[in-house]
Amino acid sequence: MIRTGLVMVFATALSATAVAQPAPSPPAAPPNTPPTYTKPPDTVPLPPPIPDATTDPELEPQVTIIRKETETVEEVRVNGELRYVKVTPKYGLPYYLVPSGNGQTYLRYDSLGSGVRAPMWLLFSW
Repeated sequence: MIRTGLVMVFATALSATAVAQPAPSPPAAPPNTPPTYTKPPDTVPLPPPIPDATTDPELEPQVTIIRKETETVEEVRVNGELRYVKVTPKYGLPYYLVPSGNGQTYLRYDSLGSGVRAPMWLLFSW
């Protein structure tokens, strides 16, 4: 009997606190006003200009052209360092000589492309 009385007292106390709390209010709906746009000022400071590499004499390549009877040789140097040599024969396609890592030997290339080529397979042949 005492237990049921205690249970009743606790139940009424809990229900009284639940009734005493106000109900949560629904969230306020945003007003139907369009967002405001502020125009940027007419005078926006421009960033500093990028230094032009073509006007810097140290970065400009130095090209030496040597004409022979059978070919034309163009040596391209940057800061005095030989970058590549383009050889254009009188008859035939031009090719490039690029110094290897040690600088004492040259590697021959048919072009200065990246060397990355799409894979190609022979599908039909007759």
